[in-house]
Amino acid sequence: MDNSLEGLVGGYAAALALEDGSFIIGRGFGGLGKRSGEVVFSTAMNGYTESLTDPSYVGQILILTYPLIGNYGVPPDFESDGIKIEALVVSLATEPSHPLSEKSLSEWLRENGVPGVMDVDTRMLVKRIREEGVMGGAVQVAESFEDISREELLKMAREVDYDSRIFEYSAYKEPVVFNEDGGPLVAVVDFGVKYGVIDRLVKSGFRVVVVPGRLGSDAVFSYGPRGVVISNGPGNPAKMSWAVKIVREIVESGVPTLGVCLGHQLLALALGAETYKLKYGHRGINKACRDLVTGRRVITLQNHGYAVSEESLERTGFKVWFQDCDDGTVEGLIHESYPCISVQFHPEGRPGPRDALYVFEMFEKMVRSGGNSP
Repeated sequence: MDNSLEGLVGGYAAALALEDGSFIIGRGFGGLGKRSGEVVFSTAMNGYTESLTDPSYVGQILILTYPLIGNYGVPPDFESDGIKIEALVVSLATEPSHPLSEKSLSEWLRENGVPGVMDVDTRMLVKRIREEGVMGGAVQVAESFEDISREELLKMAREVDYDSRIFEYSAYKEPVVFNEDGGPLVAVVDFGVKYGVIDRLVKSGFRVVVVPGRLGSDAVFSYGPRGVVISNGPGNPAKMSWAVKIVREIVESGVPTLGVCLGHQLLALALGAETYKLKYGHRGINKACRDLVTGRRVITLQNHGYAVSEESLERTGFKVWFQDCDDGTVEGLIHESYPCISVQFHPEGRPGPRDALYVFEMFEKMVRSGGNSP
């Protein structure tokens, strides 16, 4: 690595350290300070405001591969109440030029206390992650390079243990009802739910109650839901035994159930399957999947670092529904007995394509028909 400071003009000083010993310098923007987390990357060309506010990114430093980040500023397109990433790494953070922009990307990061690093070779970083796998990292943005300690950042990077961290995250602190005058009530078990999932259920005509996962299945059942959605969220599903128990109780009750992203993994674990960590995950808005029931191909939004083991599905009652066209990983499940379906991708498509909206339509039919399997 070239550690020279020559040519860095303007902005704050910034550095990114990786657990493999790499130390990259750049220009800082956004908030001042140090943050650490698992370093991952997304290939999405747009939708950075949705990505940065996706609770599934809690505990992670996000690299965006597209070179024009910040060009349309910060329109009000959020998936939670604020930025959820630990830090942002980009090739270049540009000034905004868009009529819906309310502020610049740098201003938004600063308001949320999130540091950003630019003027680094994101192509090199992505190649390294693809070759070696995701790894711990640490970022610092400071007034000057004299304030940055290489040794301290490398130590922070090597201490990151995302896989073993126990997440008990919820986007909402207490139960919240949406579309009070809607039709059948659907409960969302919140492990880090995105606004887009809630909006799609409301557009399906449901009355929706979002219940923080930590409150347990009794809190979910207290609302008498006609259907349940197990939400997306951060963390290693295999370490979330408390969440697996909740999901098992919901499935065994016979209520129509849809799992999304983390919810898909928790459903699989609840019925005896296994999950494993992908080398560098699937994060982007152009991921092709094959519907094995219809033969249909769909382009999907994905944000996950773990997957369900297909070999472990035997005797769980699950059949593979969707399969990733690139690497063959399991992207969706249908249960043979329970009214239960799940997808690893985000069918609401925010940001991203709307090809898979029919997943919500299938869930709606299950709920309105009283639990008939698709």
